[in-house]
Amino acid sequence: MESPEPGPDAEPLPGTAADTGPRPVRCRMCGRPLTGTASRRTGLGPTCDAKLHPAPPDIRTRRHEVEQDPLPGV
Repeated sequence: MESPEPGPDAEPLPGTAADTGPRPVRCRMCGRPLTGTASRRTGLGPTCDAKLHPAPPDIRTRRHEVEQDPLPGV
C-alpha cells in the first residue's frame, strides 16, 4: 500500500497549508514585485509613488530676486 504523505519532491496541492506562503505583491502601476514593507502596504513602488505624489517644493528654492531702490544715504 502507498503512503498517503507526498514525497519531498512532490508539489503541494493548491489550497493546502504547504502551498500557502508569502504571496508576491506587485506594484499597481508597473507590475514590478514589491519588497519593502511600506511599498507592500500601499501597493506602489517608490518610483511609482513619487510619480503620483511628488514632494512639495522646498521653501528655500522658491526665493526670487527682487529689484530694490538703493537705500538713501548710502
